[in-house]
Amino acid sequence: MKDQAEKLRLKMTSLSKNNAKTIAVVSGKGGVGKSNISINIALLLNKKKKRVLLFDFDIGMGNVNIILGKQARLTLSDFLYEEATLTDVVNDTHEGFSYIAAGNGLNETIQIDERMLARLLDGLRELQQQYDYIIFDMGAGASAASLKVLLAVDDILIISTPEPTAITDAYSMMKFICLEGAAGNFFLICNRADTERQGRETLERLKQTVLKFLHKESVMLGVLPEDSHVRKAVINQTAFTTAYPNSNISVKMETIVQSYLNENNLGYKETDSFINRLRRFFFK
Repeated sequence: MKDQAEKLRLKMTSLSKNNAKTIAVVSGKGGVGKSNISINIALLLNKKKKRVLLFDFDIGMGNVNIILGKQARLTLSDFLYEEATLTDVVNDTHEGFSYIAAGNGLNETIQIDERMLARLLDGLRELQQQYDYIIFDMGAGASAASLKVLLAVDDILIISTPEPTAITDAYSMMKFICLEGAAGNFFLICNRADTERQGRETLERLKQTVLKFLHKESVMLGVLPEDSHVRKAVINQTAFTTAYPNSNISVKMETIVQSYLNENNLGYKETDSFINRLRRFFFK
């Protein structure tokens, strides 16, 4: 086993510099619109001619394919429990981006053995060379495996609402990430705000708390309003930026994606990589 692990470590050190930027979209609690935001970010990046893979990592409780109204040909369960490769379980959409469905009814406390880990790292390394962005839609309650992915990504988008419980839970998630030594940059989005001012105050409060107690800078990306178009789009199983491109929330979503691109010069860290960081978190 030790020899196999060492071979895996050596194999992971030779990486292409043209790797996808990795993004985790997280929240401290469920019900804040995380998956919906992940989907629409993927769509808008694709509209900007970026190759995007949306990876639903809410193991056992995934709903990306449900929101999109898609029937996934294969899901993450086919990779975890069958002989499918990670590339095999990638599904395409008419909208232009790709996605991996998490599957439903899986055990969220699954233990990833060494063989499965080798396949996961190999698969992610291959996928990184095929896309410009890989977006991980993380579960509100994460498994041990998904937490390691969260700690290894380049950027972390924190989603909160103005509710005090959502803000507290978002801070708790950021605290955990910092204490575990994650390398990712924090980007903040406030969803379901009644007014722009309310949303900005929410983000400012979260930003200043993280800076004061965790000594970590974060970037306020923007505010998404409470908007009935979102509920209509979910009922019709389509993305709101596709169904209602001129709605207030779609315009705000486009602004947020552009703000992220403006903050991100697309420069990759040659001294380290997502796969190397992920390997270290799995083996430490």
